[in-house]
Amino acid sequence: MSSSSDKKEYFLGIDGGGSKCKAIIVSSDNVILGTGISGPANPLHGYEQAINSITESAQLALADAGLTGIGLENIYAGVGLAGVNLPVLFAKMSQWEHPFKQMFLTTDLLIACLGAHEGSDGAVIISGTGSCGFSYVAGHPYTLGGHGFPHGDKGSGAWFGFQAANHVLMSLDGLVEPSSINDKLLTLHNVKEGIDLVEIIAGKPAAFYAKMANIVFDAAEEGDVVAKKIVEEGAGYISNVARQLLLQNPPRISLIGGLTPRLKPWLDQEIQDKLEEPISPPEIGSILFAQQQLALL
Repeated sequence: MSSSSDKKEYFLGIDGGGSKCKAIIVSSDNVILGTGISGPANPLHGYEQAINSITESAQLALADAGLTGIGLENIYAGVGLAGVNLPVLFAKMSQWEHPFKQMFLTTDLLIACLGAHEGSDGAVIISGTGSCGFSYVAGHPYTLGGHGFPHGDKGSGAWFGFQAANHVLMSLDGLVEPSSINDKLLTLHNVKEGIDLVEIIAGKPAAFYAKMANIVFDAAEEGDVVAKKIVEEGAGYISNVARQLLLQNPPRISLIGGLTPRLKPWLDQEIQDKLEEPISPPEIGSILFAQQQLALL
């Protein structure tokens, strides 16, 4: 006969993005027991890195929870990842011989939306390392943007950082006027010449560029004309994404992602007025997704 402790169910929520992977473990009555954070988990930027980050963050959350005698093989996992909106990557991740009792895979967009609106219908604009708009209304998912860096993801941390680097390189070539972005960026990377900057930034991933985004906002808030123009362009794009999402008639709309506190004040006022605070983070959305899927089974 099994003991009552064997009947306990545990759920793992994974939020895997371009910069980091967050894990959370909850009991069947939704008490948070442990959390863990590891490296990037977007399979678009590396399948092995993604599965390693998912496993590592899960193990860290399990250790943090202090659950003795419970392994990953005893846990239901809701896994929301950036990149798996591409069918080829969704298929590849679905074939992973994962360590969990059961894995429910979906996009980072759906878990962000479920978390922000506590499992109910709504819309989210994500501006972190990347950017994207997503709504889920009456069972209908709708996605805007999310095309990846550098060819998309306007208004994201990576995009802002890229604009900063681009401006500095052009100003060092004498093609445009320098701005206060120059000193901030060159100081950050401890270089003086354009060629030295290129050596540092060439071929770097979105997460690297995203780390330079705050430089643009700092300069803009100090009144730098070039920086203000960049911020206004990025914020204008995000405001337009919000307008498009609102056409789907979501009951609520939230702005989420690491850039939120910097970006929100620059959005069009009518959009700012419509934004509501997210109720829970995306990793909670992963838990809700896993529980919903398990109930359907």
